[in-house]
Amino acid sequence: MKRLLFQIYLPIRGESNLYNFCTDSAARYCKKYGIDHVIMREPKLRINPEMSRTQRNKVGLMKEAGYLPIFEKEWAFTYLDDYDQIAVVDADIYIRDNAPNIFEEIPPDQYDWGGVLERDLPLTGGHRNKIRGYSRDMFKKAPCNDVDWEWKDDIAAFMNMGLMVFNNTIRKYVPEYKTPDKFIHRPLFKDLVDGVGLFRYSTDQVLLNYWLKKDGARVKYLDWKYNALYRGAEDSKIPEAHFVHFFLKDHIRPGKGEDLNVVKKVLGI
Repeated sequence: MKRLLFQIYLPIRGESNLYNFCTDSAARYCKKYGIDHVIMREPKLRINPEMSRTQRNKVGLMKEAGYLPIFEKEWAFTYLDDYDQIAVVDADIYIRDNAPNIFEEIPPDQYDWGGVLERDLPLTGGHRNKIRGYSRDMFKKAPCNDVDWEWKDDIAAFMNMGLMVFNNTIRKYVPEYKTPDKFIHRPLFKDLVDGVGLFRYSTDQVLLNYWLKKDGARVKYLDWKYNALYRGAEDSKIPEAHFVHFFLKDHIRPGKGEDLNVVKKVLGI
């Protein structure tokens, strides 16, 4: 099996101690299991909404970067001819040295894709309420409301796409894999990309979850320990996680994630 761990690290706001710390952990993980490691540091797709109809916030990263960085991860599809399995791991995810080989979780003869359902985490009460609202706003509205979201506790079965693993069998569902900009710009996804209405808060996470259900890909829901959201999951559970996702970087205090002594204390290392 030829395997790739792919990451995006676009220092739009400069270098980050946290991102360096986390991508270094990914490098060690790859060396341990014989996985190729690619960190993309320059944008390839530069996706933008149609400015005449978008309601996305025109400040923040979109304004600073001049494009929507949230869709750059789909560049990983261009590697599908070269690898049997690919993991896309956000640059703010720390991988523990004793983490199992995630690729073993999704055998190609059984699954096309793997990810962690956000509702499966040992969630804080506040985050559970947050993703109830997110589910309502993202998945009960067209175009996303024409598939079965497997509702449970008023929360849709959506995967947090900060961590995603797929086999090259996924190619049958993304024939545009060599030109992922065409995949993102499918007419079906237009409102999601343009950020119309409440979709102004959407990312590639909504698009990918919807696509996988719409096209009927074989998906495995991974154990929550492969994508433990810091401040989403209970703090007491973080030491149990294999992959710790610092998706709320500014909540790592003091230092907003840039003081690695604080980060290491959170991780218990």
